[in-house]
Amino acid sequence: MISESLSGRRIAITGSTGFLGTALVERLLRSAPDCQLVLIVRPGRRGAARRVERDILRNDAFDTLRDQLGTDGFTEMTNRRITAVAGDVTTDGLGLDPEGRAALASCDTVIHSAAAVSFDSPLDQAVEVNLLGPVRLVETLAELGVAPHLVAVSTCYVAGSRRGAAPEEPVDSSPFFVDVDWRTEVDAARRIRRETESASRTPERLVGFRSGARRELGAAGTPSLAAKTEQLRSRWVDDRMAESGVARASSLGFPDAYAYTKALGEIATAESKGDVPVSVVRPAIIESALAEPSPGWIRGFRMAEPVIISYARGLLKEFPGVPEGTIDVIPVDLVVAAICAVAARGPLRPDDGPDIVQVASSSVNPLRYGKLVDLVREWFTEHPIYDDLGQPIPVPQWSFPGRGRVKKQLQRAGSTLEYAQKVFDVLPVRGRQAEVGARLEEQRELVQRAEGYVDLYGAYAECEAVYGMDRLLALWESLSSEDQNSFCFDPRIIDWDIYAPEIHLPSVVKAGRVPMKPPARGGESRPARLRRQVLAPERHLAAFDLENTLIASNVVASYAWLGSRHLSGRDRVRFVARLVAEAPALLSLDRKDRSDFLRHFYRRYDGASVDQITTDAKEKFSELILAKSFPAAIRRVRMHRELGHRTLLITGALDFVVEPFRPLFDDIVCAELGVVDGSYDGQLTSVPPTGEARYQALVDHAEAHELDLRESVAYADSASDLPMLEAVGFPVAVNPETRLAGIARKRGWLVEDFQKSPGMNRSALPLAPRRTVGTSR
Repeated sequence: MISESLSGRRIAITGSTGFLGTALVERLLRSAPDCQLVLIVRPGRRGAARRVERDILRNDAFDTLRDQLGTDGFTEMTNRRITAVAGDVTTDGLGLDPEGRAALASCDTVIHSAAAVSFDSPLDQAVEVNLLGPVRLVETLAELGVAPHLVAVSTCYVAGSRRGAAPEEPVDSSPFFVDVDWRTEVDAARRIRRETESASRTPERLVGFRSGARRELGAAGTPSLAAKTEQLRSRWVDDRMAESGVARASSLGFPDAYAYTKALGEIATAESKGDVPVSVVRPAIIESALAEPSPGWIRGFRMAEPVIISYARGLLKEFPGVPEGTIDVIPVDLVVAAICAVAARGPLRPDDGPDIVQVASSSVNPLRYGKLVDLVREWFTEHPIYDDLGQPIPVPQWSFPGRGRVKKQLQRAGSTLEYAQKVFDVLPVRGRQAEVGARLEEQRELVQRAEGYVDLYGAYAECEAVYGMDRLLALWESLSSEDQNSFCFDPRIIDWDIYAPEIHLPSVVKAGRVPMKPPARGGESRPARLRRQVLAPERHLAAFDLENTLIASNVVASYAWLGSRHLSGRDRVRFVARLVAEAPALLSLDRKDRSDFLRHFYRRYDGASVDQITTDAKEKFSELILAKSFPAAIRRVRMHRELGHRTLLITGALDFVVEPFRPLFDDIVCAELGVVDGSYDGQLTSVPPTGEARYQALVDHAEAHELDLRESVAYADSASDLPMLEAVGFPVAVNPETRLAGIARKRGWLVEDFQKSPGMNRSALPLAPRRTVGTSR
């Protein structure tokens, strides 16, 4: 009996926060009631116990146990049976402290399921986790002087990209294996990482990363640009390392770095295990549960899900593959049951042959690729995904072309979208027009993702290997009928015509959170829900930008009005011509650095009379309110005040421009000019509140008034305002320019399209009405 054999055992598990590991913990807690679990997890900032509680036990896999025991009973049971240990398989000695080492030393069985499962993992990361992880584990057990039964989870794809039979045999006994030394591979991966890191720091590449950050964020301020630059550099390094992994794996006959490092991991573990008995369990492609802990249970996206969702969205018009080939899928609960059976059975004797069990379906219950595509197409034809306009998306008919043809199609589409996006980025558009640019960027990223899927998963769709399962089936036949009912891992029981459409695909769309029906009429829309959250009474602070957020104006427009106030005739013409000629240079400077632009532009006020500007600014206010303001934005400020929220106007505009807005706000933070003998000197008295300075001003204001920014709202229109928007819990993009529209769309922020009153003046360069008396600078 499997339950009786596991009862009373102390079982250590690595990788328990992953898909397979979570299902394994749940099954052992439910089906082996007296066993004790030692979960070795990377602790994070809050410690191992907190991570186990947050990342494992809160998962819906445990709903059945929670319902059976009640919340208090479930907590008592897990506290009694689970020991959380901080550890990391990428660290020598697993990074265990003395208590962790003692906990591991007390175990009878160790199940190693930790893995870098992404097919495009950076080469060195896959090496450290998949290759060296199990080696470090057996070396640590040897240091502790113990030899528990180690059940190491690998993958069927260690057999490489082959056709035909792939039996349950050691990797290096296959005639198709290219003999390489795993230690040399480790050294090479680490060297490539060092070289790639060095290459990413050359002046030329750093300039390129900085330029990329500026293209994405605009004039967001030095800290934001620096953070984005480093993010791009790090991403470039990981991309190069992922390419190195694919290249090295392909050169040795493996589909990707995951299979390649898992294969070498098996060899390295066999060489390093010493007295530790090792059983290897090799699953094929693990997908959603057939029955336990519930039909369709899945955690995260597995291999097939991104491709399925992209197909259902109409993005993948074609995908490579061999229709007659097999997609070797196995539900996660069958894999868990097989691991439990192997752990209960214990290690084989040396004369019984290699202790390797493959959990797959291709040799006894094959799922043909063509059949899977038919099942998916039929299901999404009946249950379509809906687009943003509430229309069902028709699914394409695949003709199974080669990978090269599919990649060329996607590359052409990507190039077209990239060109369109670049054209759109230089246009001075905002609000709904900028949303078009954001959608272009989103579509381009989807196409790039689809191209990545072709690279990553195309080899699996073209695979024609048939994985032998003699030992798996022999183990199955050795079980009692009771064990077979409780721990089923026979792949022959799967009915693909039921599993795919009735169990797996509904779980895929649920996990992907894709719209499976048009928006309900009369129901609350997403913007309405976000708006309700923004205007909740419990918010603390509402911070507003001014230009293009409250009014359709800017510092150039304000200067144009004030500067032309007392001009006439030729002076007025020259003034207008000079501003128009400067427009491209001013726009370029503004895009580079908002603070530098303001300092440069405000020098024009040097020598202007303070009294005259004050008088003219009061008249300017009437024009602003009547012709340039957004009535909905003004109402929004008043709504926040009525709800008891503190309101703050924070802008790089000058104090005499924003002075008339004081009745609307509790506080105003703005730019100010120095005064000498009754005239402005054209010099700012402090750093203008833009970019990171605006963020700091917001933080300082919140601290001074004991306000929580996580419960606060910020309204702004530009990517240069990103530091302020990111500082609050409820950012709102108002009439956003293209960059901010794209960012807001990606992050799910509320986007407001505030408009001026109909019929109001929309001139690009507002000039004051002509006066025939007096002149002014």
